[in-house]
Amino acid sequence: MKTNTLGYKVRQYLLFAGVSTFIFLSVVIIPFIYGIYLTFTSWDGVSKEKPFVGLENFILAFNDTAYWQSLGRTFIYAFIAVILINTLAFILAFMVTSKIKGQNFFRAGFFIPNLIGGIVLGYVWKFVFNKAFVAVGEAINSPLLSSSWLSTEIGSMACLIIVSVWQYAGYMMLIYVAGFMSVSEDVIEAAKIDGCTGSQSIIHISVPLMTSSFVQCLFLSITRCFMVYDVNFSLTNGNPYGTSVLAAMQVYNEAFINKNYGKGQAEALILFVICAIIGGLQVWAGKKGEVEA
Repeated sequence: MKTNTLGYKVRQYLLFAGVSTFIFLSVVIIPFIYGIYLTFTSWDGVSKEKPFVGLENFILAFNDTAYWQSLGRTFIYAFIAVILINTLAFILAFMVTSKIKGQNFFRAGFFIPNLIGGIVLGYVWKFVFNKAFVAVGEAINSPLLSSSWLSTEIGSMACLIIVSVWQYAGYMMLIYVAGFMSVSEDVIEAAKIDGCTGSQSIIHISVPLMTSSFVQCLFLSITRCFMVYDVNFSLTNGNPYGTSVLAAMQVYNEAFINKNYGKGQAEALILFVICAIIGGLQVWAGKKGEVEA
């Protein structure tokens, strides 16, 4: 009987989740394990031979100044971008849940940038920063806009942050919208009766009850910002002079441009571990706050 029951469960699982499990194993798990294996080789990405070199790639990665500089830029970029993305997303979510006229139209409009591919988005904004802003700056005689921001180190990083905020804020907004809608109207009305102002009800009632939304948005925005490559490639391509190369682009360049696939995989694994630790700590702290709330 137990055997029949087990066999029935296996057949049901294969029927409903077999294809997705196979795809997940083929696209995620197996390549990940194979990538870990490649970190112990000196493969150039082309030849059939994969000489085993042990931990040499990790030693080279830890001694690679360019990699740690790109990682430092990524921390700065992610820190600023995550704060701005979630601040803007929360404000937009509050606006479109305040029963304003055409709120569904605004929700769709704010979400559209997230549907545009990062490569296309980067090239579009590259034209904006190089041509449109410069033309406006020259027309109004503004020193701030008269030259392309992409031509300076600080300017290129600012451009990356602006584009990322514009791209991701709409997506995070939808999660915050769900959080606002999950807060009972009865609780808000009771707070108003007790003399709570609008801002006080948001700070002391809505925000604590939306902790799960904050946890999800922070996790998604942190992981996306740490792994960004497409916008970095199409918008700045690491320029000027490699000063806007973020960690993902550095890993790609090391593996595919410099043909050091083993070292590139080692750097990618280090980046993954750092991102997993930061994301895990953020989720743990958020969940702890959610329970206390």
